[in-house]
Amino acid sequence: MTRVDLNADMGESFGPWKMGDDAALLKTVTSANIACGAHAGDPDVMTATMRMAMNNGVGIGAHPGFADLQGFGRRRMSIPRDTLQNSIRYQVAAAVGVAKSLGATVRHLKIHGAMANMASEDEALARDLYEAALSVDPDLIVMVLCATAQESAVRALGCAYAGEIFADRAYNDDATLVDRSLPGAVIHDPDVAGKRMVEMVQAGAIITESGKRIETSIDTICLHGDTPTAVQIAGSVRNALEASGVDVRQFDGRRP
Repeated sequence: MTRVDLNADMGESFGPWKMGDDAALLKTVTSANIACGAHAGDPDVMTATMRMAMNNGVGIGAHPGFADLQGFGRRRMSIPRDTLQNSIRYQVAAAVGVAKSLGATVRHLKIHGAMANMASEDEALARDLYEAALSVDPDLIVMVLCATAQESAVRALGCAYAGEIFADRAYNDDATLVDRSLPGAVIHDPDVAGKRMVEMVQAGAIITESGKRIETSIDTICLHGDTPTAVQIAGSVRNALEASGVDVRQFDGRRP
């Protein structure tokens, strides 16, 4: 039976400012990428989100990004290699420490936003980020954008990884995501999202805007938590996958 994990970015509220409906998403997803306080989140939010994930049997992941609260980590930044690696170590260590205090474990790593987009184009950058995270916890499963420089980086490192596609984002022909500023880059219709995920998972391929098929190993599907129809898209995707006979559960991680 075909198997796939569903993940969502969460824990992105900050102080009194609320982002997304994490409690509802945690009823649907099997893995949670929890913000580490740089692009979003704070210690209270991280702790509460991890506790909710534990209570729902959802796998916990660290979700570091650029230290850019105003830009939500979606603005590209030029940062010296050592500083960037130290930022990743700092964020991942925070997630690992909070999880440990709750009796939980951080299973995986997923880089956020602009940092992830840059790493999908630049294998050396991706390796720098992953090496920094793995220096904190070498057992992390690294979540990578399928068929991009991120996947090339984990293959070169030889670490455990999980290949990811996006339910609510359109793809370019090089397997990178269509820029959010362009029309059609973000998919808001839950029915459309559900149908396209079934098609991609069954095909074992990313299907781009032009119709090109890029064969790849799909281990997990990202359901963004910060869009107006996030909860509806999550439910539609899970229902569509299960109706087509796909087993929805946590990934184990694969080796190159």
